Amino acid sequence: MSTLPSLPPSAAMALDSVKTGALPVYAAGASRTAPAKTPAERAWDQAQDFEAVFLNSMMQEMFTGIGDEGPMGNSQATGMWRSFLIDEYAKSTVKAGGIGIAREVYTALLAQQEARSATGTKPQTPGSVQ
Repeated sequence: MSTLPSLPPSAAMALDSVKTGALPVYAAGASRTAPAKTPAERAWDQAQDFEAVFLNSMMQEMFTGIGDEGPMGNSQATGMWRSFLIDEYAKSTVKAGGIGIAREVYTALLAQQEARSATGTKPQTPGSVQ
């Protein structure tokens, strides 16, 4: 049975940064840690991610009937590359303002956070018992 080699110190430090939420930021060759995001900023990021996933799903359906007429033709690798292209289309659409889903999800997330803080309950995670 083989044992896994230990991580180099730089990789271990980066892994610790990821675990603690202080992701490294590399600007001008210097390593700094990014400031922790507020709950509202995390909620906005999650809302945008949700909208991107929704748009991706919609665009996947739009491109299914195209066959070899669409972008990149119809080779064996078309499905994989087309999914990458559609993923980028969805992310670009969200960055450009999206279609309004992120704002609604963000509002709902903030309302849930306020309701939880008012009642003093913790968010339920999968596998937790209350």
